[in-house]
Amino acid sequence: VQLQASGGGLVQAGGSLRLSCAASGGTASTYSMSWFRQAPGKEREFVAGFFRRANNAQYKDSVKGRFTVSRDNAKNMVYLQMNSLTPEDTAVYYCAADARLILSSMRDFRQYNYWGQGTQVTVSS
Repeated sequence: VQLQASGGGLVQAGGSLRLSCAASGGTASTYSMSWFRQAPGKEREFVAGFFRRANNAQYKDSVKGRFTVSRDNAKNMVYLQMNSLTPEDTAVYYCAADARLILSSMRDFRQYNYWGQGTQVTVSS
């Protein structure tokens, strides 16, 4: 499956952005699909995502209540709506997919075989 992420940009603290991830070459609903982010000098970290075929999403604690991940299986799309952004959210955001990872590994970026190219999100104070 190929992934194409888009929607990043520069926003002031308190603002919102919506990231999109388009999947092609596969059926998104059969993959676990997640958003990760990586800030300079830091390890890539899980932000939010869906385990394959699951309807409920998982979130990093610090984004709960601010970020919402959604998927449109008919369009093979996954979205990340980000509200109340803070400078600590500044990072390159990646969408990732994998068909075989187990639920307990969902937050481990090393378990994902497919990655989008990343989109920069910069939040100014």
